[in-house]
This record gives sequence, structure tokens and C-alpha cells, in this order.
Amino acid sequence: MARSQDTFNKKEVRKNKDKKRKDKDAKKLARKDNDKTSKLEDMIAYVDENGMLTSTRPDPNKKQVFEIENIEISIPKRENVELDPIRKGIVTFFNESKGFGFIKDTETQESVFVHANNLLEEIKDNNVVSYEVEMGPKGPSAVRVKILR
Repeated sequence: MARSQDTFNKKEVRKNKDKKRKDKDAKKLARKDNDKTSKLEDMIAYVDENGMLTSTRPDPNKKQVFEIENIEISIPKRENVELDPIRKGIVTFFNESKGFGFIKDTETQESVFVHANNLLEEIKDNNVVSYEVEMGPKGPSAVRVKILR
């Protein structure tokens, strides 16, 4: 098949596209030639004996051996400290219409659920109260709650 007659402009456009494609291929080959060295070595980081990241390998002669039993991952458990059964706290939230709220313990800073059925006196937000903790169906809850001040 014969090629349709191209105008001068179409020929120039085709020449430019071919030139760009050849330039792109040439750049691609140049990058391949320059990147013969591995980039993986540049990306590896090592941890030194102080826990800092470095680019140099650690000295194998300075290697230390640790026993797994001596590594502590979590917070150590508290010793059996008996808490006073009557605790003190501050009412952080109490919804009178729904009849529940939360008390923040002054010693442990834990939040404890309180229900209106377990109140000895009416309470409001920011009241300092004394209470006892019992395990409810969904966790600890305050019972026998009364205002201290």
C-alpha cells in the first residue's frame, strides 16, 4: 500500500516524535550504564550498640549475647498492694436523665462506671465522692457512692 500524501507539518510532527523516542531510549541506556552498582547497599541501615542507625556494618567482635528470659517487654506487674475498699474519686461525668456516669479515682486515675441505683446521695459533675468497687457485668462499677464534701 502506498503511503498517503503527508503534508510538511505531519512529516515534522512524525520526525519530532521519532527524535523524542530515540532521546528517551538513549537516556534510558545511559541510566542503565551508570547504575551498574547496586542501590541495595545504599538502602541498608545498621543498628549500632547504642541503638542508633548507621550506614556502616557493626564489628562482629563486639557482638553481645542476651538471654531471652531477661528481656522485659511490658510494664512489670504491681506487687499485691491492697487498696482501701472505700475509695475516693471525682465525678467526671454524670447524666441525670440516663442515670449513669463515671468517677475518676484520685489514687489510680482509673475511670469507674457508676449507675444511679448505686447512689446513696445525688451527685453532680466535679463532686468528690467515696465509693466501693464491685465487678459488674461489663467491668468494675462503683457502689455505695456518697458525697464527701
